[in-house]
Parts: sequence; C-alpha cells; structure tokens
Amino acid sequence: MGTHHTIDYIEFTVHDLGAAKRFYAIAFGWQFNDYGPEYAGIKGAAGEVGGLHQTNEARTAGPLVILYSEDLDKSVAAVRSAGGKIVREPYAFPGGRRFHFADPSGNELGVWAKA
Repeated sequence: MGTHHTIDYIEFTVHDLGAAKRFYAIAFGWQFNDYGPEYAGIKGAAGEVGGLHQTNEARTAGPLVILYSEDLDKSVAAVRSAGGKIVREPYAFPGGRRFHFADPSGNELGVWAKA
C-alpha cells in the first residue's frame, strides 16, 4: 500500500527489454520480476518500485529520475562498464556531487552522492 500523494512507481520505456535489464543489473545490481516479453518490474526492498516497458513508441523528455550513490566515482565506472553513456560528467552542487547518464534506450537519469 502506497502513501497518499507520494511517488510510488517509476516506469522506463525501453527499446530492448533484455538489454535494459542487463544494463541496470550490471550498473546498479537491480533485480526484476518478469511479466512477459515486454515488461519487467524493478524489485526494491519493500516490493516493486518501478518497471521497464518495452515499446517502439518514442517518448520526449519527462521528469529526471535521480539515484543515490555512496561512491559516485564507482557509480560512474559501473555505468560505463555496463554500456551506459555519461551525458554530464560529475559536478558539484550544494550538498554533494552528481552526474547524468543515458541507458541503452536513451533514458537520461542522474546519480548523486554527498560531498
């Protein structure tokens, strides 16, 4: 059961479900619940927190999803190792540092860490 008026689930549109699952598993250790050839749920500590939906539909920019990291430099290396593209190198902001990357389907996400 979710909390009223809070973000409950994040869904990514992907072009290749297998490639997206491999990328997020390698880069961040994510695990999935498979629901068929076009959808996989993203497992979280308290249940599913999101999903990957395979479609050919083009999407324009939406909200920026930002992940937290305890070691930003290791996260940059993990994204590169998994085949992601760094679209904004790590930079400082009040309270920490962050970078942006694109996954294999072109979804842009950010990752931040405390300074």
